[in-house]
Amino acid sequence: MTRLTTLADPEAVAERAASEIARRLASAKRERGVAHLALSGGTTPGRTYELLAGELPMRAGLEDWQDVEIWFADERCVDKDDPESNYKLAFETFLDPTGIPDERVHRMEGELGPEQGATGYEQALRERVSGRDGDLPVLDAIVLGIGPDGHVASLFPGAPTLEAGEEAVCLGVHDSPKPPPDRITLSLGVLRAARRCLLLATGASKADAVAAMLGEPTRHVPASLLARDKLSVILDDAAAPPGPLARG
Repeated sequence: MTRLTTLADPEAVAERAASEIARRLASAKRERGVAHLALSGGTTPGRTYELLAGELPMRAGLEDWQDVEIWFADERCVDKDDPESNYKLAFETFLDPTGIPDERVHRMEGELGPEQGATGYEQALRERVSGRDGDLPVLDAIVLGIGPDGHVASLFPGAPTLEAGEEAVCLGVHDSPKPPPDRITLSLGVLRAARRCLLLATGASKADAVAAMLGEPTRHVPASLLARDKLSVILDDAAAPPGPLARG
């Protein structure tokens, strides 16, 4: 069952998300000796990353960033220093302040283009992340936002990537309805195989998408296709749909 929590404002959402991420990474390190975290772009995740770079993780039980490997849920096909790059956001808010070594940060090489970038990323994931569920790599935590249209990562409503099959790991995107059109994304299968997806939403513009996500699964709302028994949805009051929710 989906864990759904609503909080007063975006800052509270970022704090709750950072705490849950830290707890899950600490648990993964204890159980398996290594933890794998995938990041997304966006304003709310960006504030979450800033908090992860501070003292909050230690309070949540994550003593250091040793043995944590960083991945990405999706990327625009731009240079890593481009303002639209998800890697650039993560680097400035989280990776640079924490000093996680480059060899443990696995960025999607958007500058290579959708196909070549996706092929290289799939190879890296298969080499470094152990699998189950049909031998798909299993990430410990994936941070996701949600678009007003219900998209997650770069999986858009009705897109062919949603039909890629459960064996697909990483996909090239050529026709994103949001610029830029060329992107790289983890597959729906990898999102569903993760031990936990954390979906963050703030602001009234996301309320309809959240409500649709919690309805019947449909290709018209990609977020509704996530594995609900492994999904944590953390919202502010403005993004929360009507009805009783778990109050944080």
